[in-house]
Amino acid sequence: MTQDERPAPRQRLYPLEDLEDIPGTRIFTARRSRQAYHLHKFCMSLMDKDNRDAFRADEQAYLDRYRMSDDQKQAVLKRDFGKLIELGGNIYFLVKLSNTDGWSTEKAVSSMTDLTPEEYGAMMRSGGRKAEGNRSIRDKS
Repeated sequence: MTQDERPAPRQRLYPLEDLEDIPGTRIFTARRSRQAYHLHKFCMSLMDKDNRDAFRADEQAYLDRYRMSDDQKQAVLKRDFGKLIELGGNIYFLVKLSNTDGWSTEKAVSSMTDLTPEEYGAMMRSGGRKAEGNRSIRDKS
């Protein structure tokens, strides 16, 4: 393929910064994926029973096997899922950690809010978070 035959580069329909303007939401971008690569490797390791047992036996020693940031390790130890997402984590990987603890997905996700699991479940069953007042961080300031 010659240079003339290559497709023109894609143009973004919006600046990437706009993805940071959604209240209470972290969009999983390529940057976040790279940031959390080792965190996600740790989470995926928990799919194996022997690894779950080793993690439960000594969480810090098990985490030290992975090249995660200190902030990521501390957030794992505290089960701070909101912080883990802020540090690049993706819920589809992080749920392996909550499952290791026997948490329901509802409990894990509600821990990122100011709601109990029961309140979170009721909110979702009634249609989820209302869009009014939740469309833009910039518009609130």
